[in-house]
Amino acid sequence: MKKFITSTFLLMFTCTCLFAQSKSLGTSDPAAKKILDAVSTKFKSFKSVQAKFSLKIENAAGKALGNKTGTVFMKGNKYRISVTGQEIFSDGTTISTYDKAANEITITKIDPSANSLTPQKLFTNFYDKDFLYKLNGEKGINGKTNQEIELTPTDKTKPFFKVLLYIDKSSTTISSSKIFEKGGNKYTYTVSNMNTATLAPDAKFVLDAKMFPGAEIVDLR
Repeated sequence: MKKFITSTFLLMFTCTCLFAQSKSLGTSDPAAKKILDAVSTKFKSFKSVQAKFSLKIENAAGKALGNKTGTVFMKGNKYRISVTGQEIFSDGTTISTYDKAANEITITKIDPSANSLTPQKLFTNFYDKDFLYKLNGEKGINGKTNQEIELTPTDKTKPFFKVLLYIDKSSTTISSSKIFEKGGNKYTYTVSNMNTATLAPDAKFVLDAKMFPGAEIVDLR
């Protein structure tokens, strides 16, 4: 479960009253692409990003299974994610993950050819190759107009079958996403307090083992 929660978070930091005419998911919707392209263009203009997020997990019946909160920092190809029980650091070359419950640090090397998903890709053009998408319409969320975009993965072996992205129409940024797992669970991520004015130092994206005394280090590079 913990591994899936982490991977679904990365999928996120890549989404009403007026409901658009239903479109086939056999091809992608040009209206949705226009919105996603605008989100991508705006995100690429930021030198660094800091944002808070919350995660709500529900089963198929809508019963709450858990809630988590965290913070993400992004700068260029670097990122750091702090979530309950985990710290994830990526300096652009390696990914280092600290698991508090196990008091363990796992280090892996980034494979450029693996086309792995990163928080940065979620805000840029990840959708062109990995998903088909359509614009469902507009929805009011917390007093703001959001555009709902539905994505379905082209790879049917993925553990999820649908993602709903909600784009804040006024700011052209992703405000929340809902991921539908094949097993019935739903994961809702909500982004808040996005700060694009502060430039994070490079050291923030490097795990220093001294931060976690006594942690076992598993180096898989």
